[in-house]
Amino acid sequence: MGQFFKMFFASCLGVLVALGVLFFVGIAIIGAIASSAEKTEPVGPNSVLRLTFDQLTPELTNNVESASFSDLKKTKVLSTHDVADAIRRAADDDNIKGIFLEPEMAAFNGFASARTVRQAIEDFKKKGKFVVAHGKFFTRGSYYVASVADEAYINPSGYVEINGFAVQSMFYKRMLDNLGIKMQIYYAGKFKGATEPYRLEKFSPENKLQYKEFLADFYDIFLNDVAKTRKKSSAELRNVINQGLADSPEKAVQYGLFDKVMYRQELIEQIKKKLGLDKDEDVKFVNINQYDQARPAKSNYKANSKIAVLYAEGAVLDGKGSNGSIGDKRYVKAIEDMLDDEKIKAIVLRVNSGGGSALASENIWYALTKAKEAGKPLVVSMGDVAASGGYYIACMADSIYAEPNTITGSIGVFRMVPSIEKMMANKLGITMDSVKTGPFALGLNVLQDMSPEEARRAQASTEEMYALFLKRVADGRKMSTEAVNEIAQGRVWSGVDARRIGLVDKLGGLDQAIKSAAKLAKVKDYRTVSYPSIKDPIQQLVEEFVGESGDDEAKMGKMVKKEFPELAPMFEFYSQVRKSHGFQSRLQIVVPF
Repeated sequence: MGQFFKMFFASCLGVLVALGVLFFVGIAIIGAIASSAEKTEPVGPNSVLRLTFDQLTPELTNNVESASFSDLKKTKVLSTHDVADAIRRAADDDNIKGIFLEPEMAAFNGFASARTVRQAIEDFKKKGKFVVAHGKFFTRGSYYVASVADEAYINPSGYVEINGFAVQSMFYKRMLDNLGIKMQIYYAGKFKGATEPYRLEKFSPENKLQYKEFLADFYDIFLNDVAKTRKKSSAELRNVINQGLADSPEKAVQYGLFDKVMYRQELIEQIKKKLGLDKDEDVKFVNINQYDQARPAKSNYKANSKIAVLYAEGAVLDGKGSNGSIGDKRYVKAIEDMLDDEKIKAIVLRVNSGGGSALASENIWYALTKAKEAGKPLVVSMGDVAASGGYYIACMADSIYAEPNTITGSIGVFRMVPSIEKMMANKLGITMDSVKTGPFALGLNVLQDMSPEEARRAQASTEEMYALFLKRVADGRKMSTEAVNEIAQGRVWSGVDARRIGLVDKLGGLDQAIKSAAKLAKVKDYRTVSYPSIKDPIQQLVEEFVGESGDDEAKMGKMVKKEFPELAPMFEFYSQVRKSHGFQSRLQIVVPF
């Protein structure tokens, strides 16, 4: 017995020592992170806001996957809306004299996000302050933002790659056939293209048609926006881009895309002159994170009424989910919290999602319906994409706002179950057999192909889920199910077309949606509160460090994104489908910007 107690207390002591070491190592890591984080410095007179947009911005600040140590030099990952708001605050700041745009490495989640930021810079210009842009190379997204400047310059040795819009997808069917993997796919909606990479070797005619139509809308918006600020016609710009005429810095200037070929150092000297600085003085550049820290947004805490903004971005998933995704348990809980808060007078649902689990979408739909029944008006604001499950959770709103270049619709459903029976037999020599008490006793499994009866049952249940989706949209939009079915079928629409066919009420951004919600709730003095609650990057990292968050599959996903970005969509798609319970309402195509 004495030996037992010796071993017991020795083990306890070892655990305590290990925990102590872990604690002090964690404190050291956090200290190192904190010391390397950007320090808040005052914004002095004659400062210039320097914007690069070299980091993807979420819809809600810090709503990103848990960071690595090297990512934590910034204490915040600002949202697109906070970036735009900071630019507008800088417009009213006497210490900020202008903006220097260097967006050559610009990264945007989508066209609508880029347009939100661009419009903020346009508002900045209206205050009479200068905006200049410079870069060594420009792609469509970086040029779109740079073109808003009063003066846009390109390096003499730079290059221009401003092309039209396109979508591209890998198709895996032949690879799967070669491996002996059979993808058993059931879908409702002839335009529902998410499963095409697994059942076809190229886009279907229906998919090509819908992509061609909404890309044409995108291109028109792009051309009109750029033409307005570059003081050219859309037709001129279309010709220059389609013919590839601006294929050198000199030609880009000749055709009016830029004002002059110039080195960065020369432009800095021009900025000095604008500011009245001597040649030996440095320009005081301030980046967006520094400005936000020094001049944080103010909230009217005296206001008793609140408008809740629920940011739904990423894939719709069963369960809690994580940052950057829409887990139904987490979002239902957030909606229930809003119901319990009497000061919340209305809800704005900001959607930037291509959907995911149909059952999770239904759960969120139901929670939002209960919020409406409780007397809280619901207004939806759509971002880059609000399609499939992303539209499902929006369709019951009192009013829906979309950007002209929002991707929406995709009202359709599918199921996908792989079978490795042929691969096991042909590649490994392993065969399968079963004994069943009934035709459906095995359920859905990957080891054997479905029988004809099982396949018919799977297709029928998929069509039933589609019928439910149609009913949700019909009830929410006050349309007949027949009318919804005509514009559904998994078809994707631009915000412009979605308004025309009745899926959207108005074109506008988040600010307009918030004002609309306040009007519906009959409140004038209010403040906004954001949901779901997001921990800062340091807290997220500490939780992952001690094993309280994250999973092996998520970590594998990060590795695939980093090392094999071309294969990341396939990995994410299958990973999310595998972890979901059955039906999927998901848009898989991405329009890079």
